Amino acid sequence: MSALTNHPPKKRRLLALGCEGSANKLGIGIISHPAPDTSSFTPHPTTNNKRDHPRDKAQQDGAQVLSNVRHTYNSPPGTGFLPKDTAAHHRAHFCDVALEALRVAGVRNPRDEIDCIAYTKGPGMGGPLTSVAVAARTLALLW
Repeated sequence: MSALTNHPPKKRRLLALGCEGSANKLGIGIISHPAPDTSSFTPHPTTNNKRDHPRDKAQQDGAQVLSNVRHTYNSPPGTGFLPKDTAAHHRAHFCDVALEALRVAGVRNPRDEIDCIAYTKGPGMGGPLTSVAVAARTLALLW
């Protein structure tokens, strides 16, 4: 019975860090969501109603956007953006954008405060997607 008293107090809110880099814009945001009451857990019913917007659902559930930091790769005029150049941009700016997202959200100790890390798997350009996926997985391993 004493082992139960050594558990940390339950969190009231969960923090998720999301990373997006499917094209020329790198974005990292942090959302806060109320922790589920696991004592009476019932899954949310799924809906196929296309009129329901995820933002509306988030507001109903009490989710809150704490930060949404972006950095855009601008290619030289008349050239368009190439996947390899866009991927290099995302690699070069990922840490700065992530640190700014944490700062804006008020996260001081990510290892203790961030509960999950998400990233865009696709669709999008392979190079930029891979760069962001590797960076997000690295954060998950570090934290």
